[in-house]
Amino acid sequence: MLKPKVRIGMIGYKFMGKAHSHAYRDLPFYFDPEAEPVMQAIAGRDREGVEAAATKMGWASFETDWRKLLERKDIDLIDIGAPNNMHVEIAIAAAEAGKHILCEKPLAMNVEEARRMRDAVKKAGVVHMICHNYRFVPAIRYAKQLIDQGKLGQIYHFRTNYLQEWIMDPAFPLVWRLRKEACGSGTHGDLMAHSIDLARYLVGEISEVSGMMETFIKQRPLGEMSGGLLAKTESDLMGTVDVDDAVAFMAKFENGAVGVFEATRFGKGNRNSNRFEINGSKGSIRWDVQQMNELELYLEEDPQGIQGFRKISCTETVHPYSEAYWPAGHIIGYEHTFINLAHELMRGVAHGESPSPNFEDGYRNQLVLQAVSDSAALKKWVSISE
Repeated sequence: MLKPKVRIGMIGYKFMGKAHSHAYRDLPFYFDPEAEPVMQAIAGRDREGVEAAATKMGWASFETDWRKLLERKDIDLIDIGAPNNMHVEIAIAAAEAGKHILCEKPLAMNVEEARRMRDAVKKAGVVHMICHNYRFVPAIRYAKQLIDQGKLGQIYHFRTNYLQEWIMDPAFPLVWRLRKEACGSGTHGDLMAHSIDLARYLVGEISEVSGMMETFIKQRPLGEMSGGLLAKTESDLMGTVDVDDAVAFMAKFENGAVGVFEATRFGKGNRNSNRFEINGSKGSIRWDVQQMNELELYLEEDPQGIQGFRKISCTETVHPYSEAYWPAGHIIGYEHTFINLAHELMRGVAHGESPSPNFEDGYRNQLVLQAVSDSAALKKWVSISE
């Protein structure tokens, strides 16, 4: 039987556009996907920029108005990589047009938008997914297997920190990621959303939080992103930073575990440091994105005298996704997390099922983000509530 083709229309072509484009291009090289991704069209406001991106990244055509993608009969799936404030309008319109959807995180600017997006895709019956790519690291998938098998016993602690440093220079401009009207929140929605998703995936639902937020540099020169996490200053005029630079919170999980979360863009020396540790009654695990192929595991059942954290290279054929890549010990990288995600997305479209994390996960993530923001403002514990 011929595989179904999934003709993709992608909105946005910079950092995440590059990562997603690479995933669609390389997916058939590594996997035998159940549906074939077709890079049909890419959309961006700057004609020169989007045309150059289409040529470089392998898209068959381009548009300068994302709405044109929804009108096209040769588009089956909309990939949303636009700034956060555009997610809700694009996603709802795409659902109403009968298009499947992949959306970058965070799902929305707030809970109300996330709820509308979730309800729209469910009403339309389209496949939907949110791009929390760290779920698709083989080591993290393997950690999930160990937890589900009871290897760690009852989970007591989840602690995590996600540290970056790229906006520490006071001369770094006021880009869209630092403007509430465009992104909704700063470090909280950008980095902490990933940590919350991993916590929900590995440990379970969060029931209550107590948080704090801080903005260290409150005025910056005006400017725009120029690619990746780089930016250019466009004016001597200054603007107000109205989002958080750092956030931390304590959490209680529904299953009785407790959590400590920290995220900052002011962690000097940390280019992109995403770590977590989970402690249970029978053992513990540790993971760090800068050694993303390795999982540290401690098991109490090991004989005394040789107990301690061992490093597992999650590159064996028994580890999730690893069989698709290289021989054991030959590591993969950041870009492969998006390939693994695209693999699940194509499987979902082929079967008419929305892989996790989907818009329901994105909505529940948004509930936690909002509760932490509320807690920081109110200076008290806040329950996660719909």
